[in-house]
Amino acid sequence: MREIVLGTAGHVDHGKTSFIRALTGFDTDRLKEEKKRGITIELGFAYLDLPCGHRIGIVDVPGHEKFVKTMVSGVSGIDILAFIVAADEGIMPQTIEHFEICRLMGVQQGIVIVTKKDMVDPEWLEMVNDEVEEFCAGSFLEGAPIINVSSTTGEGIDRVRDALDKIVKVFDFHEVFGPFRLSVDRIFAMKGFGSVITGTSISGRTAIGEELRIYPTERIAKIRGIQVHSEAVDEVEAGHRTAINLQGVDVADIERGMVLAQPGTLQPNYMLDCQFLYLASNVKPMKHRARVRVHLGTAEIIGRVSLLDRDELQPGEEAAVQLLLEDKASVWPGDRYVIRSYSPVMTIGGGMVLGNVSPRKRKRLSEKDRQYNQTILEILQHGSVEDKALFLLRESRELGLTADELGIRLGLFGKQLKKALNDPISTKKIAVVDSATQRYVVVEIAEKIKTMLVDHLQAYHQKNPLQAGLAKEELRTGLGRKVDLKVFTYCINDLIKKSIIVQEESVVRMAGHQVALKADEEQLRKDLKQWYREKGLSTPTIKETMEHFAEYPERLLKDVFDLQLRDGTLLKISESLYYEKEIIEPLINSVVAYMEKNGEIDAPAFKELTGLTRKFSIPILEYLDRIKITMRIGDKRILRKKS
Repeated sequence: MREIVLGTAGHVDHGKTSFIRALTGFDTDRLKEEKKRGITIELGFAYLDLPCGHRIGIVDVPGHEKFVKTMVSGVSGIDILAFIVAADEGIMPQTIEHFEICRLMGVQQGIVIVTKKDMVDPEWLEMVNDEVEEFCAGSFLEGAPIINVSSTTGEGIDRVRDALDKIVKVFDFHEVFGPFRLSVDRIFAMKGFGSVITGTSISGRTAIGEELRIYPTERIAKIRGIQVHSEAVDEVEAGHRTAINLQGVDVADIERGMVLAQPGTLQPNYMLDCQFLYLASNVKPMKHRARVRVHLGTAEIIGRVSLLDRDELQPGEEAAVQLLLEDKASVWPGDRYVIRSYSPVMTIGGGMVLGNVSPRKRKRLSEKDRQYNQTILEILQHGSVEDKALFLLRESRELGLTADELGIRLGLFGKQLKKALNDPISTKKIAVVDSATQRYVVVEIAEKIKTMLVDHLQAYHQKNPLQAGLAKEELRTGLGRKVDLKVFTYCINDLIKKSIIVQEESVVRMAGHQVALKADEEQLRKDLKQWYREKGLSTPTIKETMEHFAEYPERLLKDVFDLQLRDGTLLKISESLYYEKEIIEPLINSVVAYMEKNGEIDAPAFKELTGLTRKFSIPILEYLDRIKITMRIGDKRILRKKS
């Protein structure tokens, strides 16, 4: 079983740190400033070995309102909450704010610790217990143990240890599968070791020697060493409080809020589709595009809340939103977040990330847009993995998604992703357009692309009846949208397989398309053939030919030229010289025979053999080189060896 993390929450000076010290023997206030002021400023860490044999990690958070940002980063990875309320003060403002933050971060399990019981009389203590019980009613802490303790005398500490032991024994703290992720909360340098980062491992495993990417940057660092609770280990898994010594990166390159993860497992993005709860404690509505502070993991990012289905959000309401961030976030769907107002700073809401790679800014102007945005929330929040995969692929349209890209958007990897996609692939809802990269596209979009390809080809044939077809790349760009090459190739191959289209070299045409000449076109073809035959080896230039047939439209002349080039009756020797095949072939045969007898030929010998001037002889010799009959060596040419 993975390590479980216990986190504290509560008002400043309610005894969180003293309670942890009494429970574990560790003083989590390590800074000189903390000792001097008597309050927690930075996150503190400890651990506790329970009677059941399991060790839990402990995160102590600051309670002062100025350090709520640090508190949020501390509770982002906890499993059990130790909700602290001082007996001499009861529920206070930061008690409420900390509680709301824990609720928004998805904490599901906890115990309530009423501290400083030695400072009040029994009647007051009972009243505080009743107040706490009423406060927790209807929340994840309803029915949780309420334990009165004195961190000074140690009274009640054993009961806390026993309560934690019972929770750990019965609660299913399953391992969080997937690639390794850790949200950085502290960075420092150790002499002789280099850069060290700390944080709570969110998912997966990693080990010494492995490489991690520092998101959202593209920097890659190698793990030189790992510590868990100040003990060196070779490997770390989800849930552990972790310190990682990184090789190949400076402290200046890393900031709090960055994420360490295996390369290719996150895609930093400025836009996130989210479920958002606007706390009932707010006194006024939230307006569309309100500027806020978004807390994701250990990061605080300034951004705006785009309300996708309304113009303002009333206190206590939940809505579909798109977070528009000023810096990139590196998260998975399912990650929790907290939002605090920009100024004055206070916690106003939060929720769950549903889509971590929004392809575009969501429209919200029309009723249709708003209904679609509600559909997004419904599918991403409550849909099956198949529903989500189909939605994400539809959003990616003609580009499709690779297995890696889809995995990042779903938060599923490896065997889990493959298993989730087996059914929609086998039932032909999703097409695998490239087996090497495992690129997927929704079948309905592939069918739409095929229809567009057929329509485009048919329209081209109708407009250009003398052309055999379109070059593949010209056909792809002619669709007027950015279709991924793998998706395009898949669609083309499927149409060929079904005998709907035909590909001849790089040219694609409809299977039933045949070049059929009209009477005037057929006459032009015959006239061109006769023209070139009459000229013989002293062939006219293309300019002379165009002038001779000036009564015909230039486009028609070009089409008939192209037709004769395709059927091989006309050969293009150079940009300006064309020959009838029946005229040039005997000359080529005579040149080959000469070279077989003499071993080589040069320009004077060629002129003597053919009687042609340099105007014709040089282009013909270069043509023979180009079609690989001859090879030029200096001023002479020899026959190429036949393979």
